[in-house]
Amino acid sequence: MVPLFAAASPFGIVFGAAASASGYTVFETVFSSLTMFAGASQFVFIEVNGAAVPAWPVMLAVFAVNFRHILYSASIGRAIRHFSFLQKAAGFFLLTDIQFAAMEARSARQQLTPAYYFGFGLPLYAMWIGTTALGALFGKLVEHPEKLGLDFILPIYFLALLMGFRKRKRFVLVGCVAGLVSLLVFKTLGQPWHISLGALAGVAAAAIAVPGKGGQNV
Repeated sequence: MVPLFAAASPFGIVFGAAASASGYTVFETVFSSLTMFAGASQFVFIEVNGAAVPAWPVMLAVFAVNFRHILYSASIGRAIRHFSFLQKAAGFFLLTDIQFAAMEARSARQQLTPAYYFGFGLPLYAMWIGTTALGALFGKLVEHPEKLGLDFILPIYFLALLMGFRKRKRFVLVGCVAGLVSLLVFKTLGQPWHISLGALAGVAAAAIAVPGKGGQNV
């Protein structure tokens, strides 16, 4: 986890600073990280909630962004079948993008153990809470985060996770389909639907590309 701290900690600081700038107290900001632990969805929450709209569009926007976690849990669930019920419940709570990518890679080589799973996830959880608090307390000291490139952390973060799967079969096909559909939805329906619909398009492309009996690999 230590190398990942350097990549993920600025993300937490930026969220804390953004929440503070949106009028949330330090307690409210840290409490959201304690209970949600979903960086992208937390950004969406403060953005949509700040628009003074009813509660249901806020909940819908957060669900749309977090929809990918349904796909994550379906995949990881196969690798943690031997976990107890409580271990599974806690494990799914810790199932962030980084956790998913790391556990997928690990499970491809050997069986996942609770010690490895939680030894990876709990330090990340603690780091997220701590950096969120730092951002909420001191984020206002950075008046123009875009000048430091901090507004580009989220795209780089997801791109790095994506490239971790570049050696898998049909990576280019799935990536291109998901990316094009996501861009199309973003230009038509708008956000946050481009995230979930782009992901579903990638899943559909992967499923269609799998050859049937006697079929040819696409």
